[in-house]
Amino acid sequence: MPGKNLSRDEAQQRAGILAVDGYTVHLDLTSAPDPAAATFRSTTTVAFRCSQPGAATFLDLLAPAVRSVTLNGRALDPATAYDGARVHVDGLAAENVLTVEADCAYSRTGEGLHRFVDPADGETYLYTHYEPADARRVFANFEQPDLKAPFSFTVTAPADWDVRSNAPHERVGAAGPHPSEDGRAAEAAGAGTARTWEFAPTKPISTYLTAVVAGPYHVARDHYSRELADGTTLEIPLSAMCRKSLAPYFDADEILGVTKLGLDFFHEAFDFPYPFGKYDQAFVPEYNIGAMENPGCVTFKEEFVFRSKVTDAAYESRANVVLHEMAHMWFGDLVTPRWWDDLWLKESFADFMGSYGLIGARTRYSSAWVTFANQRKAWAYRQDQFPTTHPITADIRDLEDAKLNFDGITYAKGAAVLKQLVAYVGSEAFFEGARRYFQRHAFGNTELADLLDVLEETSGRDLKSWAADWLQTAGVNALTPQVTTDAEGRITELAVLQDGDVLRPHRIAVGLYDRDADGALVRTGRIELDVTGARTVVAEAVGRPRPALVLLNDEDLTYCKVRFDADSLETLRTGLGDIHDELARALAWSAVWNLTRDGLMPARDYVALVLRFAGQEGNIGVLQSLHAQAKTAVDLYAAPEWRAEGARQLADGALRELREAVPGSDHQLAWARFLAQTAGGAEHLGLVRGLLTGSARIDGLEVDQELRWSLWLALAAAGQATDEELAGELAADNTAGGKRQHTLCLAARPTPEAKAAAWSAVIDSDELPSALVEANSAGFAIPAQRDLTALYAAPYFKLLEKVWAERTIEIAIRIVGGFFPIAQTDEQTLAEADAWLAGHPQAAPALRRLVLERRDDLARALRAQACDRV
Repeated sequence: MPGKNLSRDEAQQRAGILAVDGYTVHLDLTSAPDPAAATFRSTTTVAFRCSQPGAATFLDLLAPAVRSVTLNGRALDPATAYDGARVHVDGLAAENVLTVEADCAYSRTGEGLHRFVDPADGETYLYTHYEPADARRVFANFEQPDLKAPFSFTVTAPADWDVRSNAPHERVGAAGPHPSEDGRAAEAAGAGTARTWEFAPTKPISTYLTAVVAGPYHVARDHYSRELADGTTLEIPLSAMCRKSLAPYFDADEILGVTKLGLDFFHEAFDFPYPFGKYDQAFVPEYNIGAMENPGCVTFKEEFVFRSKVTDAAYESRANVVLHEMAHMWFGDLVTPRWWDDLWLKESFADFMGSYGLIGARTRYSSAWVTFANQRKAWAYRQDQFPTTHPITADIRDLEDAKLNFDGITYAKGAAVLKQLVAYVGSEAFFEGARRYFQRHAFGNTELADLLDVLEETSGRDLKSWAADWLQTAGVNALTPQVTTDAEGRITELAVLQDGDVLRPHRIAVGLYDRDADGALVRTGRIELDVTGARTVVAEAVGRPRPALVLLNDEDLTYCKVRFDADSLETLRTGLGDIHDELARALAWSAVWNLTRDGLMPARDYVALVLRFAGQEGNIGVLQSLHAQAKTAVDLYAAPEWRAEGARQLADGALRELREAVPGSDHQLAWARFLAQTAGGAEHLGLVRGLLTGSARIDGLEVDQELRWSLWLALAAAGQATDEELAGELAADNTAGGKRQHTLCLAARPTPEAKAAAWSAVIDSDELPSALVEANSAGFAIPAQRDLTALYAAPYFKLLEKVWAERTIEIAIRIVGGFFPIAQTDEQTLAEADAWLAGHPQAAPALRRLVLERRDDLARALRAQACDRV
């Protein structure tokens, strides 16, 4: 579509002459329950001012049809005003009123207004998702973050539905009884009747933050009160919502409990009352991301409603996301980046506050920083080593760039740098700066300089050089200890070596570890210092006994990769699991994984560390990370001739630890899932089938629905699950989750026919929702089945531009990433990727970025394999 990809220059030009006073949007969703209905009626009236009367502009809209366009009472011809992506208007007055009536499309890709029919009961559910620029799929608007405005929504929908938006409802139309305070009809009306929900105007917000959630949702309600400094009381109605068929599994009390703790914490930290009236949280089906911070109406993926037993790491992850989205009410919603260049101004802060808040809000998740160090920073380190890495403050040319910028740099690296900033300026100066930032820019838009100004005021530090080093340059540094000792084993010099394209200042702690009387590795010394330049001497270490382990960046104060001297690395090989401190142990695991990814430690050595020490790991989140990393080490980083042996060792280790785990524990469940992921031999697969049929059991292990699907996937991938068996499991779990798992199992079967079917379902048709696109690609691309998928590498590269041109960006991203032949870890496939990149210099930059990143993963795997052969 022409003009579909809005550029930064176009947005700046439009913002230079326009100011938006408000939107009134009416959506008629009465057609939603009819599966034959492809569209809904959308009517938008926008009032805006123009500083250059007589000028022309455009509104953004992606709709199958535009019925009418009226500017200041003048009817325009939709055939000429609308080009398929933009509504063009000219002859603007100083003050304008524009009305656009359109037929917009229901979505099956999670972009715009997504429609889902629950296979469990046939009920229809709707929700919107827009970030960065899909509000234009639902109503005509100026789709850029700096043209904020109040929004007044009215929604006509089936009378027995619950309808939510950003603001509280004002009233419901006369098609039935008056609704209750939450916007739901107090009494059910007759079949086929409809109501119109009218919502109060919002505060000024950006288009991508508006939201509508509609359907027969199950709703749990609560309330939050807080006395403010001026003596008034802040009252916030709370709710948590999910599909009716998920209600038996919905632990809303836990979710709302975390919500109230978070509201207490953020009010204390930010000293700015929550500004959006109510706080709904909707858990919605087939969601493309984890959650979205729509003010007053936050949406989450419904996988956070746990149908089966999960480990405590899953609950911690959900609580972190709840607080992440809540932090956005201030960082992002109240104060919004002017353009997507400064996306970090909301996402880095929210990612940081998710972990900080778990501790500060006094939740039960006291290991939040361990999870951050082990998982979130691993994402950042990977992203920051791609050839496409970028500064935290990025150069975002257009909306496609913006879509791909929701990455490990913007989230996790930015959060890690903010953690360092808090240590650098002090927590009180940091939060006082945040308070001034909110007061100064409430309901407005900001850039990097606006934040630095207030932090310099409160800290007294010059942050411009800090920002230049950390926010405006790309790449990750590696820090390595260099230790020399005298004949008596005392340190004569300890230096920290820094490498990287940009040498940055780091505030770090150096941990010195030795064994105690019980054999545990414990910290016997701690030295905090600033590291600058290529070599920094740690003067305080001179004269100390040479420790068994020197751990740089102890306590995880900075953002860097940590290396080890030879003696320390040998200590880890024989005693990594003996490190007593949970965070220090997680940092050591992170460091040896980075060594493996960088081709500096053989993959089989990393696997040996996991097999030797993972059974001692007490942190369940770290353990689950170790499982995933060990599987990747065998599948991609191990020498091909050792893969089968490595896979056998993992499966044997999983079985051993499963039998030794405490019955009913999180660790037992984690090892059971890992066994399902690694099972290959007759003994492993025999136990898998026995657990499914009930002929085998392990004390304390409940084989519930989600675990059953994991076990079926193991059998399917081994060619030991029949179509009839898988169909029977689907019949027993006729849910959205069951359908997704069934699709995954079918695609995972080790036959040419299964791979062809999965490929065709995604490539030859545009009918599947994103959840099933992902299921097909994940089953298709099982690494152990690389011989079956090798013949698809050449067709993959041939179809890339066609996919990018014809599919929505959400689906195209999943196809490009999911079907890249990463399992074909050979020079021929690398050459094919290079040939495509060389032969398509004019391909969309976002597409080239995706291919270049996957190509880099492939090259990294080849380097790691070379290391594993030595």
